[in-house]
Amino acid sequence: MHNGVSQNDISNLTAVILAGGLGTRLRPLIKDRQKVMAEVAEKPFLEHILSRLNSQGITKAVLATGYMAEQVYDYFGDKFGDIDLKYSEEQLLLGTGGALRFALPLVDSDPFIVLNGDSFCDADLQDFYIAHCNKEAQASMLLVEVEDTRRYGRVDFSGNTQIVKFEEKGVTQGKGWINAGIYLLSKTIIEELPKGRNVSLEKDVFTSLVGKDFYAHCGKTTKFIDIGIPESIEPANSMMKEVNI
Repeated sequence: MHNGVSQNDISNLTAVILAGGLGTRLRPLIKDRQKVMAEVAEKPFLEHILSRLNSQGITKAVLATGYMAEQVYDYFGDKFGDIDLKYSEEQLLLGTGGALRFALPLVDSDPFIVLNGDSFCDADLQDFYIAHCNKEAQASMLLVEVEDTRRYGRVDFSGNTQIVKFEEKGVTQGKGWINAGIYLLSKTIIEELPKGRNVSLEKDVFTSLVGKDFYAHCGKTTKFIDIGIPESIEPANSMMKEVNI
C-alpha cells in the first residue's frame, strides 16, 4: 500500500491531463481547434489519450483546460467510457505547474498521474505506478527511448534510476531517454506552488527535484508521439491508426 492506494490498482488514481496549450506552432494546420482537439486518425488527439487511459483502468480524470476550453467540454462532456471527467478551466495562462496547482482541489488521489495533452505513449501505467510505489518516490517521470534526442532534450539518471540531470533540446545527438510527458506526483509537491502564478512543471518544479526522491521509469513502449509541431501530425496519423486500444 502507498498512501492508501493499492499498488496493483491504478483505478483509484486521478489522472490530470494538461489540455490548455495555445498550440501556436500548430495553428496553420488546426486553425480554429484547441491543440488537444487536433484531428489525428479521424479523432481529436485527446480522444486517443482518453481511450488509452480507459483501457488501462483509469476511472477519474481532470482536464486542465484554458484556451478554447468550451470546445473540449462540448465534445467530451462529463464521461468518456468508464472515466468520469471533471474540468479545471483556468482564466489566466498559468503554465503547466500553475495549471496543476489550479486543478488540485479536483484531485482525489495521492499520488496522482499527470499527462501532457499533446503527446501519446502506450507504456503500461500500472508498471509505472508499481515502480513509483516501490521506490517510495515523491515524483516519477516516464521515459521513452528515441533514436535522436535533439528535438526533445534528454533525461539522465543514476543506476538506481534517480533523475540526476535534464539536458536542453538540441544539445546531444543520438539515441537516449526522453521525457514522455507522463508523471506520478505527490500532492505536496504541487500544494507548495503559489496559487494563480505562472509556473513551469518542467523548468521550475522538476529541476528543483533533481537529486531528491525523483525517479525515472523506462517504459517498455513501442509507440510515442508528440504533436507539438506541424511535421508531427502526419506521423501521428499513421501511428494512431496502428495503435490497438
